[in-house]
Amino acid sequence: LKDIGITIEVEEDQESFAGNARKKAIEIAEYTSQPTLADDSGLEVMALKGQPGVYSARFAGENATDEENNIKLLKMMEGIPLESRGAVFRCAIALAYPTGKVLQVMGWCYGKIGFFPSGNGGFGYDPLFIVDGLGKTFAQLTPREKNRISHRGIALNKLKELLISQEILKGKKDI
Repeated sequence: LKDIGITIEVEEDQESFAGNARKKAIEIAEYTSQPTLADDSGLEVMALKGQPGVYSARFAGENATDEENNIKLLKMMEGIPLESRGAVFRCAIALAYPTGKVLQVMGWCYGKIGFFPSGNGGFGYDPLFIVDGLGKTFAQLTPREKNRISHRGIALNKLKELLISQEILKGKKDI
């Protein structure tokens, strides 16, 4: 938004990823009078009853770095065996139109939280998230591999299919 001169900030105060994505898309669509795509995503760890959840980006504090968030997560996971370290990355995407119409989709990717960071790619919790069935963290995947299986990639593909099915992207299956 800042790249195109929009400086308003939408407070992410909803209790779900879907709520935050919807709120951001609607407020920016109203402000710009343009269709607006917004997302909210994060990590839920089963052993931590869904934490960090909607607080993923600020898990270790309001201005926490990725490293600080990862350190806090690993500390909270101390003593938990691998088979009990299940986690899911979730992504909600909302497309809001100035008319008030909103389309919304969800994507998710299951895995486990590793015992230490591994890999140099990605951001956030990627070095800790071991993807089910791959035995690699998101940070060990190429961007192309990650985009194909990630929660955000899955949600974007669902949105594309929804737009095609509603003939909004008629004949644009190659997008």
